[in-house]
Amino acid sequence: MKLSFGFSRRESTGYILLMPFLLFLVFAPKVMNKLAKIEVDVQDQFLKNRIDSLQGAGFFKVEPKGLLFNPEDTAKKSYSERMGSIQKIPFSESDSVTLQIVPGIGPALAARIVNYRENIGGFHSEMQLEEIFGLKPEVVEKLWEFFEFDPGIYKKLAINELDVADLAKHPYIGYGEAKVIVAFRKQHGNYSGSEDLLKIKIFKSEWIKKLEPYLEF
Repeated sequence: MKLSFGFSRRESTGYILLMPFLLFLVFAPKVMNKLAKIEVDVQDQFLKNRIDSLQGAGFFKVEPKGLLFNPEDTAKKSYSERMGSIQKIPFSESDSVTLQIVPGIGPALAARIVNYRENIGGFHSEMQLEEIFGLKPEVVEKLWEFFEFDPGIYKKLAINELDVADLAKHPYIGYGEAKVIVAFRKQHGNYSGSEDLLKIKIFKSEWIKKLEPYLEF
């Protein structure tokens, strides 16, 4: 090696001592795999002989015909027990904490529901909840398993007093509609009823009917 590769005596000695270790790294995985296969074969043969012995003694393997445990049974029981511990309260009294007991409602959606109810001034119909972004109809149905819907509008819009900014805070009124309402009021005087809004040709009767429960003249 010294003549062929130019190794020194110490380098040649080190290389010779390293060769067995390198050979071990090359062949060790193959040897371990063979040993593992032999061990598995021995275990399989042992189990087979054990089963044959048990069958020879009169014991037989019986396959289960169905599940001995149904996870749904526990889930249904837990839901029933949970519902038994819940007392329905009026929906108008719910807050962002109690709303989270409803499946499908998390902290963000619960806060959104409460804020919408506050901004609109209360609900007079269950269908209004479907106007809330992210609140699906199937979740609204689950909502009434925990809460009682109590229709009621507790905050109305004084349409003859509020300015554009305050009117536009209501979810049903955009900034453009608020400007027209105030401008028409300044030009023609106070509104005496929702029918006066029909005089503003750009407003649809469906929108006025939707807004009417929240107006105070």
